[in-house]
Parts: sequence; structure tokens; C-alpha cells
Amino acid sequence: MRTCLTLLFASIMFSACSSSNNMLLGRVQATVGNHNVVVTDCYRTSVPAPEKTGTSDYRWAPCKDAEVVIQKNELIVNGHSYGQMRPSDSVLVDHGKVSVETVK
Repeated sequence: MRTCLTLLFASIMFSACSSSNNMLLGRVQATVGNHNVVVTDCYRTSVPAPEKTGTSDYRWAPCKDAEVVIQKNELIVNGHSYGQMRPSDSVLVDHGKVSVETVK
């Protein structure tokens, strides 16, 4: 019986993991416009897709405490501006700390 419960739990946990969502590690990611965005400390079994809010504007709120907005290439996370982004920049929101990496 214990083995059955262990297998059931493992199958539920692994089904919550995908290339865009890893519930075990609390890591979610999505392509928001041209940018790869990763958010940590986000334990969700399903993650909403990014929304296109304008011609080149996007909003992605994968968790209740993480909102990523890109407006006219300006990165805004949880209401704070992090400046202009280049077309291929990637974003990491790691436990509230925001990092932008320029991909060459």
C-alpha cells in the first residue's frame, strides 16, 4: 500500500513538471515577446500564458507575487522599472531579485 501511495505521489509531482514549469524547484519560464523570462519561488501546477497587451507590449503574471510587464521594451517587474531591454535579453526574477542578461 505504501509503495502505491509513493508511486501515485511521484506521478502527480512529475506531471506538474514541464519545460515551462517545475513545481519541485518552484521555477517557471515563458517566452514573453522576444524575451525568455524565468521566475523562481513560484509553486504552481499550471502557469498562465503571457498576454499581449499592445503592439509590442506584454504582461505575464505566473504567480500571485510576480508580474512581469514589457512596455515599449521597458522591463517592469511588480511595478518597478528596470530600464530598457535589447531584443534578445533574458530576464530572471529570482526570489524577488531581478536580473537581465544580454544574449549576444
